[in-house]
Amino acid sequence: MGWMRNASIAVLAGAAVLSLAACSHGRGRAQAPATLGVNGYLWRATLDTLAFMPLETADPWGGTVITDWYANPEKPDERFKATVYILDTRLRADGLKVTVFKQVKDASGNWVDAPVSDQTDTDMENAILTRARQLRLSNISGKG
Repeated sequence: MGWMRNASIAVLAGAAVLSLAACSHGRGRAQAPATLGVNGYLWRATLDTLAFMPLETADPWGGTVITDWYANPEKPDERFKATVYILDTRLRADGLKVTVFKQVKDASGNWVDAPVSDQTDTDMENAILTRARQLRLSNISGKG
């Protein structure tokens, strides 16, 4: 249950930072923090894309998201874990690094590491980038 509390705190912190960053700088309004350290769209998109997996840690200022192990109920003999590093303040394809880990149960029921295709990491990166672009476009069209 501790991961749920940590995930809630991280999501709330990320949402608060994004809300502040979206504020206009009119009179009497709170000003956005000087810098988040990472791209806000990539941050939000990462949380959205990995929402089906339990979060282990999420650092919105350092740009690191680490999930806990997730097993698909339809394939309980394998599980996955992901680590995402947001490397830039700009929305760029090279501003993101995803690593997916896989384990399978052996004959005695123990979890053992298994290879993951490089394409899996790339597919996850592309899903996050697509979501980040959607968020950016909805923010732009919402201001017009």
